[in-house]
Amino acid sequence: MAYHLEGQLLEVCDCRVLCPCWIGEDPDNGTCDSVLAYHFDKGTIDGVDVAGRTIAMVSHIPGNVLQGNFRVALYVDEGASQSQQEALLDVYSGRLGGPIADFAKLVGEVVSVERAAITFDVHEGRGTLKIGEVSYAELEPYKGADGSTTTLSNTIFSTVPGARSLSAKRLPTARSSRRWGTTST
Repeated sequence: MAYHLEGQLLEVCDCRVLCPCWIGEDPDNGTCDSVLAYHFDKGTIDGVDVAGRTIAMVSHIPGNVLQGNFRVALYVDEGASQSQQEALLDVYSGRLGGPIADFAKLVGEVVSVERAAITFDVHEGRGTLKIGEVSYAELEPYKGADGSTTTLSNTIFSTVPGARSLSAKRLPTARSSRRWGTTST
């Protein structure tokens, strides 16, 4: 079993500025309600082409991200075929190993798996993420002194070791209606 995935990861949470999870710190509010979305520009999972597909999760993290026990609802974009959905779920459940399996170990409960219309329109930290009627966020990048988009690298919490992460701030339009109490061979 093998996979190779290339694309973009977008994370939006309810912390005040930059999500402390990326550096292994506690969330601003003691808990973290977030949305993670992975859009694949290229990719295959056990021979199944997943280019152009998106998988997202709306999650509640009860404390420090590295302690796990997340509660998540998974969303697969409605354009995915049944074989693409199964392949993506095999990766994100950890069944296929690799760096995403390390991330999957942090999930304590998957409360649902659903199909949804997902809009993932993000370029250099600016754009829109919409997951059906569940979540919507507009993003604007943080900028460095030279005007370039701020990035994070070599963070303690990453599902793609060594990958560059864009840092963006959520604009006031962000909402989520659901509330809660890479390569491998």
